[in-house]
Amino acid sequence: MATLVLIPGLVSDSIVWAPLAEAVAQHMAVHAADVSRTSSISAMAESVLAATDGDLIVVGHSMGGRVAMEMARIAPDRMRGLVLANTGHHPKRDGEEIRRQQMIDLGHRSMEELADEWLPPMLSPARLTDAELITSLRAMVLRAGPNMHERQIRALINRPNASAYIAELGCPILLVAARHDGWSPIIQHQEIADAASDTELVIIEDAGHFAPVERPVEVTAAIASWLTRRFGGIYA
Repeated sequence: MATLVLIPGLVSDSIVWAPLAEAVAQHMAVHAADVSRTSSISAMAESVLAATDGDLIVVGHSMGGRVAMEMARIAPDRMRGLVLANTGHHPKRDGEEIRRQQMIDLGHRSMEELADEWLPPMLSPARLTDAELITSLRAMVLRAGPNMHERQIRALINRPNASAYIAELGCPILLVAARHDGWSPIIQHQEIADAASDTELVIIEDAGHFAPVERPVEVTAAIASWLTRRFGGIYA
């Protein structure tokens, strides 16, 4: 049976995929990946591959989705499936490096200010008044700290162009998009779905970029349903 690998995104940790991990832990091995120590997407992918054995089903959120795609490029023989949530495939855009450097500078000045500026646009309007959710995500960002933030931002600045190899990804792919995700909109997921050969796209309503945390029940149900349909009852 394949191991389910869970990869968080920028300045994120295991809380992003905790509900999914809890839901499937009795049925398959689960590995919570640590992508906090390296400063390139390829190095992150290599580190997760080195930390795991055998066949993998890789679940990635945001930046973690890019790591998942890079893992599939590097080790296609180990990939049984990918789940890509709130992610993208495009290369660096014009002006992006300047904006991201500004975020690096802000993080080194104050991670509190970074969290207060960065988090609200990542959430659906309905969750902006959810004090418990905001407190949890803010604490997660502060745990990351400015150095991890800088490493991961630099990894994103120099990210591989996944658009160049999406069509070559041979494993089944589930794409999880969110209705109110302005950072990684539905169209980006549709482009991946159109380019790859074996894909499904689900849209989570009333959620933004942090859909796995904003709507954990719905996201977990979508992934569990896909696992059952693609890999069999209780995932094989």
